Amino acid sequence: MVDVLFVNIDGSRVSAQAEPGSRLLEVAQNAGMPLEGTCEGQMACSTCHVIISPDWFDKLIPASDDEEDMLDLAAGVTRTSRLSCQIELTDALDGIAVRIPGVVRDMQIG
Repeated sequence: MVDVLFVNIDGSRVSAQAEPGSRLLEVAQNAGMPLEGTCEGQMACSTCHVIISPDWFDKLIPASDDEEDMLDLAAGVTRTSRLSCQIELTDALDGIAVRIPGVVRDMQIG
């Protein structure tokens, strides 16, 4: 299992576990994080934008040009921003820390 630490908008911390190969978006949604993922992982929106801890960012496979283009549409983007639908969890990412941005778009939560 891969351990993931989410830091929510209010600063609360939520731990989750997932099988290697799981997408970070699905893990976040299952942990109750306010990420919509409108396009269901097709990289056609930016509603699953997260901020990866700098300690973990360089361990990820680099973002594609298409992902970078979608991040341009996200609110509150930082140098370590990524689309969670594009991050496949591996054993090498065990313990990854992910911050939910201060502005999220999740119509399911309101």
